[in-house]
Amino acid sequence: MKNLKFLALTLLLASFGHAQTMNDAIKKTDNELYEAATADFKQLITKEPANSKLYFYYGENLFLQDNENLELAHEQWQKGLSIDPACQLNTVGLGKYQWYKGDTTAGRVYFNKALTASKNKNAEVMRQIASVLTNAPKKDLKGAISLLDKAIKIDPNNIENHLIMGDALLFLTPANGSPAIKSYNTARGLDPKSAKALVRTAQLYERARNYQLANEKYMEAQTLDPTYAPAYRLNGDLNLLFDQSKAAIDNYTKYLQLNNSTEARYRYAQALFKGKRYCEATTELEGLEAKGFTNFYTKRMLGYSVYECNDAGTKTPENYKKAMTYLDAFFATAPAERIIGTDYSKKGLILSRMGNDSLALIELQKGADLDTANAGLVYADMAKIYSKKQNYAKVIEIYQKKAKGDYKKLTAAENFDLGKAFYFGPMNYVEADSAFARLTRQSPTYAAGYLWRARSSFKLEDPKNNMWLSKTPYEQYLAALKPEEKSNPAYASTIIESSKYLGDYYVRSTGKDLVKAKEYWGAVRTLDPNDSQAKAFFASPAGK
Repeated sequence: MKNLKFLALTLLLASFGHAQTMNDAIKKTDNELYEAATADFKQLITKEPANSKLYFYYGENLFLQDNENLELAHEQWQKGLSIDPACQLNTVGLGKYQWYKGDTTAGRVYFNKALTASKNKNAEVMRQIASVLTNAPKKDLKGAISLLDKAIKIDPNNIENHLIMGDALLFLTPANGSPAIKSYNTARGLDPKSAKALVRTAQLYERARNYQLANEKYMEAQTLDPTYAPAYRLNGDLNLLFDQSKAAIDNYTKYLQLNNSTEARYRYAQALFKGKRYCEATTELEGLEAKGFTNFYTKRMLGYSVYECNDAGTKTPENYKKAMTYLDAFFATAPAERIIGTDYSKKGLILSRMGNDSLALIELQKGADLDTANAGLVYADMAKIYSKKQNYAKVIEIYQKKAKGDYKKLTAAENFDLGKAFYFGPMNYVEADSAFARLTRQSPTYAAGYLWRARSSFKLEDPKNNMWLSKTPYEQYLAALKPEEKSNPAYASTIIESSKYLGDYYVRSTGKDLVKAKEYWGAVRTLDPNDSQAKAFFASPAGK
């Protein structure tokens, strides 16, 4: 049975070798066989240069292959319109170009022109406009739904109407997927063999973070049509999102069997990158570069991936230099408007690993300035560098920038670093104590938080009228230590420190308790039989 299925698949793929019609080429686009579709559209245009629709769908193929191909797509739409001004699909294409460039006003002029010229009776014109209004970064969902209602009345059996309608409804009411599912199910009713409709339903469940249902629908789509490549790619993306590595690789392997083009491997590399599979992404991307496929995105992803893979593993200086080489190439080739804050931040981290903290801080600050929404993450990296340099005033300044008066924005680790900066820097023990108190609330099982709170509290005590502020945190520190830590020599000095304080408390405070005093001083003597203070206690009347 498997051999028969493989033979059927082989024959089907072989049939893709030469485009018979425009619909065959469009089907390849739909199946993400963009390079094959490009070859077919070129062949068809050579045979039918006056067929203006070919230019529109060729432009669509270029656009879907990579949004960066918008200019190339625009050229095809312009050619198509010049050949036949009455073909309103290319007018829609020009509107799409303006809309994706950010000029929605100009885009709408073209859309209205296409609708008017077609007398609002061309369902495909309406669908294509609705697709732009639904999927572009700037959306007009109500406008899309209105157009789709009209398109459905004109062409009720076209499943694309219902698929795009489902997409628009999902964007309109993301918390309620029922209307979208209804549209997707209508599409399936019209074409029960449509894997595309099942994939749309799977994507809906994926957005709801329902891994099980999404995975089931993707697998159902694969069974329904084993040749529909997007079902494997998107399932692989889902698997990566939910840390299902083996399933992800299996799906991508099947996807690449169906579509082993350079573009397909690029999308695979992008998925690995998005899934934080940096070592594997590096291998894929370097393989693409070896074949001559390179752009500023590959340079960016390689810079990030080599750094992350190395940082999580061997941490070799050569690989940090390699990551920097890729990022330098990215900055040299990327248009200014494509550079984002993370690019500078990542460069800063690499420079720090290479030992150049001064330059690292400059790049990190650029990243924070450019991406204010994520500046807090960058500030945390900057604070670590300043802490390493023992520039405590800067550590405090950076964390205060991140907190903006609300210290709940700081993680437990950041409150720990902030507390130590106050303790060792300006010696503001009140602020240090506050930071360590926040730390113990955030991470109540973290023993070191109590130790440092005890130390900062001790600095706040009045030597002449001891308030014993450190008693409770020292007790909490000892209680938080795990049994294996209590027997670990690395903890001996801090256990002695805590026990001496508590032993002294039970000798000199109003809570005097010589039994407990002997217990704590006994712990000191056990860990260090030569400790002079422990010897003095046991030689005193209180210790006898």
